[in-house]
Amino acid sequence: MIDDPRRFHLELMRKYRLRPDRKLGQHFLVDPVALERVVSAASLQGDETVLEIGAGLGALTVRLADRAREVIAVEYDRRLMPALREVVGTNPRVQLVSADILEVNLADLLGARPYRVVANIPYQITSMLLRRLLEREPVPDRLVLTVQREVAERVASGPGEMSLLALGVQMYGIPTVVGRVLSGSFLPPPDIDSAILRVDLHPRPIVPSQLVGPVFRLARAGFAQKRKKLRNALAAGLALEPAEVEPRLRAAGIDPSARAETLGLADWQRLAEIWGALS
Repeated sequence: MIDDPRRFHLELMRKYRLRPDRKLGQHFLVDPVALERVVSAASLQGDETVLEIGAGLGALTVRLADRAREVIAVEYDRRLMPALREVVGTNPRVQLVSADILEVNLADLLGARPYRVVANIPYQITSMLLRRLLEREPVPDRLVLTVQREVAERVASGPGEMSLLALGVQMYGIPTVVGRVLSGSFLPPPDIDSAILRVDLHPRPIVPSQLVGPVFRLARAGFAQKRKKLRNALAAGLALEPAEVEPRLRAAGIDPSARAETLGLADWQRLAEIWGALS
């Protein structure tokens, strides 16, 4: 294990003449306390397969390898691979993969074995990555991600502060903000603080499979103009007249003057059921 990740990273970057690429959102997590909190949040028992996304220079990778049966560490930036190989060495528990996680076929990479995702991810791919991991097989049993604090809090929010992203995540699992990670924990420090987001996945989406599409269709329309009342937002998003929308909202027990962020997942499911019945 790396005792002083900050110093180690600096020396490693000098050795390989590396600089973090801000366009790729590279902010290496180097604070030992924060690294330990990320690993602890994964609740590893020693028999897991862990998928690490954005292995960077390996500070988290080697800690995960100490706790899991195997770590599949995916890194997009090929410049980092020589340094990452030096850090990992010949550890038989670590498999390094140079690839774009958004393009990787996870079924080919992981096979049929269950897995857990633990990662410090670039802020700009958070939404795309969550959708990729939650909506396509194989689905992990748990996600532990270091993300922008505001995003983590939004994902874990309830009715009144809901977003389309929160709705999507909560359809597949239970999100929890484990703790805050200060910007100084990274090298280089980002402009904003981060948080550790843990999502414990349900065995299957809590919305019946035949309603997943309709729920997202309605929710996308509602959140597309979230400042508008639902009656008007849904009408605009679905090319209907408000007079056609209002009875369906009332039939679902939803106030037509409510706004999208005030609805929970159960409300959207009920609305999708009513919508289908009245169509």
